[in-house]
Amino acid sequence: MAWRSCSVLCRLTGGDPFLCSVRGGRWPGGFQQRCGFKKASRTPEPKQPEPKQLEGPGLESRAPVPPQTPAPPRAFGRLVKPFLFTVGFTGCSFGAAAIWQYESLKSRVQSYFNELQADWLEKLRPQKRGDVRKEINQWWNSLTEGQKTVAGIIVANVLVFCAWPLVPLPIMLRYFTSNPASSALCVPMLLSTFSHMSLFHLAANMYVLWSFSSSAVSMLGREQFLAVYLSAAVASSFSSYLCKTVTGRYGPSLGASGAIMAVLALVCTKMPEAKLAIIFLPMFTFTAANALKAIVAMDTAGLLLGWRIFDHAAHLGGALFGIWYILFGHELIWKNREPFVKLWHDLRTRSGGGPGGPGGPGGAV
Repeated sequence: MAWRSCSVLCRLTGGDPFLCSVRGGRWPGGFQQRCGFKKASRTPEPKQPEPKQLEGPGLESRAPVPPQTPAPPRAFGRLVKPFLFTVGFTGCSFGAAAIWQYESLKSRVQSYFNELQADWLEKLRPQKRGDVRKEINQWWNSLTEGQKTVAGIIVANVLVFCAWPLVPLPIMLRYFTSNPASSALCVPMLLSTFSHMSLFHLAANMYVLWSFSSSAVSMLGREQFLAVYLSAAVASSFSSYLCKTVTGRYGPSLGASGAIMAVLALVCTKMPEAKLAIIFLPMFTFTAANALKAIVAMDTAGLLLGWRIFDHAAHLGGALFGIWYILFGHELIWKNREPFVKLWHDLRTRSGGGPGGPGGPGGAV
């Protein structure tokens, strides 16, 4: 992916993810058109121009259309379903996170005693040298809670990246790129945020996510963090849909940068005085607040000036979601989950799940 703008990739205390527009990759800025013309005969006849065909690399040719066909209308009605999907998916994400935290708290005591027993048995067993499994366990236990949380996200992104040369291209384009002009609207809003076509694009995004994971998870807890990440992914895709529909510049986009921008904005808003540094220029440092302002300003300029390298609308959508959540959403959503968790507790008790467990979760706030 071409990085022509002022990208800032930072270590643990900083980073600047980008959402790669497919137009910046292998695909051209617009569909190519072919026009054929018959050779003029001796007898003058009215020429019948051949119909044009819309086609693009890796895409099947569409049905012929008459010449000088007007551009497709900006069908705002097609945004209703993506909007409802965004709202519904966000609600389900936080509901599932609340239930997950409830179940985790119920099993925490039992897990604690199981770990004590396992440690006691481990001391009695003879130590093996060169045990690969033991080395992996030691490495895993050395990771922070945030790094363990985002490990699954990174694995999912790597698997989708490896699927691009293996899975038929029309399937990948339909479900793993987001485009408001596509026949598939809702599912790609989520799947496209796990999709990368460039190895550098994938590595840059995953590095930034890994760097900010410890700070974000320590503030939110792993359950709430995953709910925020997935909700921001869908919200950033909807922002991209809205911008493309307003401007009429349709095209596919992919990448995790919208969701990562939400994590970055969340951490920078919560810790504005934290010092960040550029990866390749560690001698230059700046505050998190200034870094966030610069990133938002750059994406706003790119959106207003019509830059086509990155999906700036998705960047802004993710950043605004992260800022909104840390300032207002946490109070409105997560701190008011008690009635929902109590309802879940009552349902489990009635279904024979046992009366144990708290009526509502504690944990990280």
